[in-house]
Amino acid sequence: MNELSVNHLLGIKYLNQADIDLIFKTADHFKEVINRPIKKVPSLRDITIANLFFENSTRTRLSFELAEKRLSADIINFSSSSSSVSKGETLIDTVNNILSMKVDMVVMRHPNPGAGIFLSKHIEASIINAGDGTHEHPTQALLDSYSIREKLGEVKGKKVVIVGDILHSRVALSNIFALKLQGAEVKVCGPKTLIPKHIESLGVTVEFNLRKALDWCDVANMLRVQNERMEISYFPSTREYTQQFGLNKAILDSLNKEIIIMHPGPINRGVEITSDVADSSQAIILDQVQNGVAIRMAVIYLLASKIKP
Repeated sequence: MNELSVNHLLGIKYLNQADIDLIFKTADHFKEVINRPIKKVPSLRDITIANLFFENSTRTRLSFELAEKRLSADIINFSSSSSSVSKGETLIDTVNNILSMKVDMVVMRHPNPGAGIFLSKHIEASIINAGDGTHEHPTQALLDSYSIREKLGEVKGKKVVIVGDILHSRVALSNIFALKLQGAEVKVCGPKTLIPKHIESLGVTVEFNLRKALDWCDVANMLRVQNERMEISYFPSTREYTQQFGLNKAILDSLNKEIIIMHPGPINRGVEITSDVADSSQAIILDQVQNGVAIRMAVIYLLASKIKP
């Protein structure tokens, strides 16, 4: 199979195993490109991409921008804080204005779940969801799986625990979909108040004891506590959260095996993981960042190849 089964990347739940294999194979090729002295390819010289960020993001936006530049695409950047959106312009108005500039692809982050799906029904351009509310963040899940595959050879059969604020995390949901699709076993671990009620229906198990979860897993993906999404307090204090669910070097060294530590960033050092864990040889956090560019290049390239001239 040489093309994706979808015209947009709205969420992992719309992809199949062949799509993921194709994205990874394409990312392998682009990873080799990124490591050359000249890091650009002229693949998308005639494609214009609009980056619409209705929510703050530094790392994801920079990663997409770099991926687009490496592919030689033309880029329009748009962030809502400095735009007419704050004056009450609707999503459709904003996008129509941008599309009248003849844009082929839109990379969008939006605080409302389903914003990308809504958009894909109303406009012609190809949509990449760069995170919609607490719903999905597909490219993050793809780069996480890709990083596991790079380190352990494959994702199938691996035991992955996702630790922390599962309730507010689009990264957790997309990761669960991606890992299950590839045949990994998944556990979630965190305070009761931060585990969604019916999470087991997604085929994952719940563990409230961090030590037990770490003894079980091959990979621990440590999520940050998303204070900005919490209107109420979900646990007594940050200190208490750290005592129960924070990962430090003493815990890591006491395990009778080496596990891989991941983090989607930005890290709250000293909360979900300590600095000596984040900077240890078991952490692949910087690999995730590098792989993010290759994965996003792959997704953009594969979707662009489906755009009708």
